[in-house]
Amino acid sequence: MAEEVVPMAMAEPGTDVMRAVEGLEGDSPPVRLRAAMAVGTTPHPGAIGKLIERCAVEPDFHVREMLTWALIRHAPSMTVPALLDELRAERAQARSQALHTLSKIGDRQAWPAITPALLSDADDEVARTAWRAAVALVPEGEERALAVVLASQLGRGGRETHMSLSRALIALGEAVSPVLAEAKVHPDPRVRTHAIATERLWLDPEAGFEFAIEEAKRIVALGGAG
Repeated sequence: MAEEVVPMAMAEPGTDVMRAVEGLEGDSPPVRLRAAMAVGTTPHPGAIGKLIERCAVEPDFHVREMLTWALIRHAPSMTVPALLDELRAERAQARSQALHTLSKIGDRQAWPAITPALLSDADDEVARTAWRAAVALVPEGEERALAVVLASQLGRGGRETHMSLSRALIALGEAVSPVLAEAKVHPDPRVRTHAIATERLWLDPEAGFEFAIEEAKRIVALGGAG
C-alpha cells in the first residue's frame, strides 16, 4: 500500500514546485532524480500529469523508481484514474510504469483494469509488470481465475520471463495447484517444463529456479509429468 500521503494545497503550483517539475526534463539522470524527489517531497496535484508523462519516456531505472515514489506520495483519488488511462497507451513503457505504480499504490479499484489483454501483452516487460500488479491487487476469491489466465502464459519468453511468471503463480498459493496440474500434461513441452518447474519451486522454495527448470527438462525428456 502507498505510504501516508502528505497534505496538498489545491492552489496552483508554487514557484518551487514548478521548478522541480521543469527539472524532470533535465539533461542528466541525477538532475531528473533530484527533481522527482523534490516533487514527491512537496506533492501537488498540478505535478501529477507531468510525473505520469515522464514515466512513459524516462530511460533511467532509478529515476523511474523515484517518479513512482513521487506519484504514490499524492492522493490515490487523483493518481489512480490518470494511471488507469495510461494502461491504454500505445507506448509499452507507459503501460508498464502505470502498472508498476498501481501495484505500489495498492488501490484495488484498479483491479478491473488488469485485463487478460494486459496479462498477455505482446511486450514482455508489460506482461511481467501486469503479472506482478495482478498478484498485488487480486481480490480475495479471484485467485483461481487469475491463476488460469497466468497459466496461459507458461512457456513464454526466456529465463527472466519464466521466473517472473513462476513467482506470480506461486504467490497465489493453493489456487495454483490444480492449474499447474493441468499444465503439466499440456501438449507443448515448453509449457509442461515451465509448469513442472513452477510446481517444484512452489513445493520447495529453496530449490532455486535453475535447479527446478533443469529437473523439469529432464522429466519432460523422459516423457513424465512430474
